[in-house]
Amino acid sequence: MDTDQSFFVHQTAEVSQAAEIGSRTYIWNHAQVREGARIGSRCILGKDVYIDFGVQIGNHVKIQNGAFVYHGTTLEDGVFVGPGVIFTNDKNPRSINSDGTVKTDSDWEVGPIQVSYGASIGAGAIILPNVTIGRFAMVGAGAIVVRNVPDYAIMAGNPARQIGFVCHCGNKLTQMPDGLYRCNRCGAEFQTKENVLVMMMKEVGK
Repeated sequence: MDTDQSFFVHQTAEVSQAAEIGSRTYIWNHAQVREGARIGSRCILGKDVYIDFGVQIGNHVKIQNGAFVYHGTTLEDGVFVGPGVIFTNDKNPRSINSDGTVKTDSDWEVGPIQVSYGASIGAGAIILPNVTIGRFAMVGAGAIVVRNVPDYAIMAGNPARQIGFVCHCGNKLTQMPDGLYRCNRCGAEFQTKENVLVMMMKEVGK
């Protein structure tokens, strides 16, 4: 993390002194960053964003207004999070135990979420616990993700289902007669290896 330059925090934002913020990161109106959170350099946290304790965020991540990123979530470098996205962490939420006592931190187990390099999450999507979203995957607006998402996959619906593949430039890929996938915007070509889509050249970010 680049820490030799300052970051910006809006006067209405609440950022814990126990959080770690990288250089050239901007934290805007009424955002909250809790203790133990780690945010990389050159990130943008929009208005009313909530970053829970211990959340890990890489470099060059953009989180739009009103997104909630709860404990147990990791966002790798280059991830985009649309407005109103929610990353959850409890698959079986309850306020009380079966005996009527109030649940505490020791009464549940966090369900982690991993969002891989370059992935994008559309506005209003909800990501359920125990999910990994692959590299450069694209989750459509309003989708509810309940299972792992492959690299470069396009996901839509409730529950979210794969409806195609997307290039790292953001354009939907076209499957060719020879079985390859091609981007009509940037010309990148992909092939499947063991049911995983990979570029036919050195992958971006590696």
